[in-house]
Amino acid sequence: LDKIRFLSLTSGKGLGDTTNLEIKIQADKGNNLLIIQDTGVGMTKAELTKNLGTIAKSGTAEFLGAMDSGEDMGLIGQFGVGFYSAFLVADVVTVVSKNDDDVQHIWESNSEGAFSIV
Repeated sequence: LDKIRFLSLTSGKGLGDTTNLEIKIQADKGNNLLIIQDTGVGMTKAELTKNLGTIAKSGTAEFLGAMDSGEDMGLIGQFGVGFYSAFLVADVVTVVSKNDDDVQHIWESNSEGAFSIV
């Protein structure tokens, strides 16, 4: 949400008709799902591959080992720890994202080192 707020203040882009920046969390117990939605800028296919793909490819042992060794985590250190925790409780993580510069994409991974984007 910080990114869309920054873009709206510096370039006038981003918010459009959206007046409330928000994150919604919904539990669907019947389907065993946790749904998290936000009014952020979304990611392009390239950003999904770079940002989420890096985390999915890392694998649990490698990721945790890098954290334990104090390795420079770059993006993973800034964003990935929170996102990666989803793999600790879910069999599959699905991200649906739409950026103004791209069409909607669906990123999915089971944390075993592979992901798909459609």
